[in-house]
Amino acid sequence: MHILSVKCFALLQLLPTLVLGIPAPDSAIQRLLQIPPGRSQDVLGLGNPPYTPGHRDPFDHKVDSVGDDRHPLPYRGGDGASIEGPRNIDREKQNPDLVRPPSTDHGSMSNMRWSFADSHVRIEEGGWTRQTTIRELPTSRELAGVNMRLDEGVYRELHWHTEAEWAYVLAGNVRVTALDPDGGSFIDDLEAGDLWYFPAGFPHSLQGLSPNGTEFLLIFDDGNFSEESTFILTDWLAHTPKSVLAENFRVKPEKFLSIPPSEKYIFKGTVPDTIDREKPPGFHKSKLQFTHHMHAQDPINTSGGAVRITDSTNFPISKTVAAAHLEIAPGALREMHWHPNADEWTYFKKGRARVTVFAAEGNARTFNYMAGDVGIVPRNMGHFIENLSDEEPLEVLEIFRADKFQDFSLFQWLGETPRRVVAEHIFADNPEAAEEFLKQIEGAEKDPIKDTLS
Repeated sequence: MHILSVKCFALLQLLPTLVLGIPAPDSAIQRLLQIPPGRSQDVLGLGNPPYTPGHRDPFDHKVDSVGDDRHPLPYRGGDGASIEGPRNIDREKQNPDLVRPPSTDHGSMSNMRWSFADSHVRIEEGGWTRQTTIRELPTSRELAGVNMRLDEGVYRELHWHTEAEWAYVLAGNVRVTALDPDGGSFIDDLEAGDLWYFPAGFPHSLQGLSPNGTEFLLIFDDGNFSEESTFILTDWLAHTPKSVLAENFRVKPEKFLSIPPSEKYIFKGTVPDTIDREKPPGFHKSKLQFTHHMHAQDPINTSGGAVRITDSTNFPISKTVAAAHLEIAPGALREMHWHPNADEWTYFKKGRARVTVFAAEGNARTFNYMAGDVGIVPRNMGHFIENLSDEEPLEVLEIFRADKFQDFSLFQWLGETPRRVVAEHIFADNPEAAEEFLKQIEGAEKDPIKDTLS
């Protein structure tokens, strides 16, 4: 027998062991599956590294092309060829599963990935802003995102929107102010991991506090949102007759000759004092709570990481935006699942990931993400989030235009379905595999967050 045939035969004999050795999924709401670290791509490659003509991987294992410093090429299972034309190798390394898609990818699908690094940056005095909307990412229909930076003492001036605003503080400290319809005022200081939410039309302002200021992610509940279409205090005053300003504020009209001629938007101010010293005379505290300390929540600990969910159940004012913060350990997986009530707008805060989106009718596409990227998964489309690195954690925000976080776990669904039904759907011709599979999903309702490594 040819030596290659012997190797292939030996590999085929190992396949059942390899398949059955993969830990099964383990949670109901938000399971993160811990997979033992290892370079399975190299093992299955029969001595040939990934992206070479001789490499074989019938299981489509992940490849961390950035972490392993590999240059992706479109070779798969003996097919494909090299790239001889111009190349952007850095972009190819960031998107290895587009250069060499898994064999399970099929059909046509809209783009589900955008990087804030590709967004236009508006530079202002002491800060900047960039956005990801339906214009940058056409599948971002339900939500739009804005990444904003304010240095110490720098304002995002007094303003309001036609959309609700939800925000996650990425770095530093920020002071927020707001007013409710009953005249109640709100002031709070926030740090990294905190949230705020301002309903549509509620006026507010933001100011950087810490020595290096602050940076945050803003989410608006309409993909068509534009940061340029905000209602801004100085813009309104500049376009109102000074005689009217005088009548409205009971101040002589000449006093308004020195007001800004146009919007200030982002500008430097003085570093604020404590909240108590900054409160105006006759301060009326709002009955509404516009902020929330997401990272102070007790996490849902799983075998492969931790989850924090914030929606209207624990942050009541947030009626149109729900979110989950995921800490996915090295080599771990955000389980196969789908969301029935909203599109998922995913922000990758740290690490590298691959996500396969299943769109029914045989359509599936795999996308890669890294820190600063945005992903979209339309409602009801099945997907997972896999940490590409076996050494570094992955940190992700899943954000939804919804009042409550909802997802369906594939593992829990099958675990709660009669065993006969599951076996006849998936393993009708392989009773041995059916038995092993059914053991893994048994009692899903009793142990929703399962340690698969012990």
